[in-house]
Amino acid sequence: MATLILRLIGWRTVFVPPPGPKSVVLVYPHTSNWDFPLGVLCKARHRMILNWAGKDSLFRWPLKGFFIWLGGVPINRRESTGMIRQLIDIFAQSESFCICITPEGTRSRSEHWKTGFYQLALATGVPVGLGFIDYGNRRIGVDRWINLSGSEETDLDLFRSYYADKTGRYPEKAGDIRFR
Repeated sequence: MATLILRLIGWRTVFVPPPGPKSVVLVYPHTSNWDFPLGVLCKARHRMILNWAGKDSLFRWPLKGFFIWLGGVPINRRESTGMIRQLIDIFAQSESFCICITPEGTRSRSEHWKTGFYQLALATGVPVGLGFIDYGNRRIGVDRWINLSGSEETDLDLFRSYYADKTGRYPEKAGDIRFR
């Protein structure tokens, strides 16, 4: 069904499976509410087992079961350990876990990327998938996996190069690829 819907709306997908059972997938640029349904269609098309984090208040009746079925992981933002610590704990407790993260942290214009995905990937030692939503070419997917070098500037240069030709639905809302 997802393949048919994607074909009807003119989108192509690509998916290179992760090199191991645990990973972090960046999704950039994230500029529209339409990114989520497109991501769900891509996930279904390739039968990807991907998770995403959301504030726990989203995971209440009547949508809790639906969001969990879609791969949602509730995060308690009131907990002092923070989101990244909670995700590190999930990685440690899981044999297999892949989390999608939008490095901008919002669909609105951001002056910089948040560092959470970077801290998470380094702390867990997992590969990072370069996921994209390219409205310019109507393509979505994950087509490359990297291991972070630990040098922020080196890794940011790689991200800038990779994402240079990817266009969000609202390009003016795409966040600058840099850390604060």
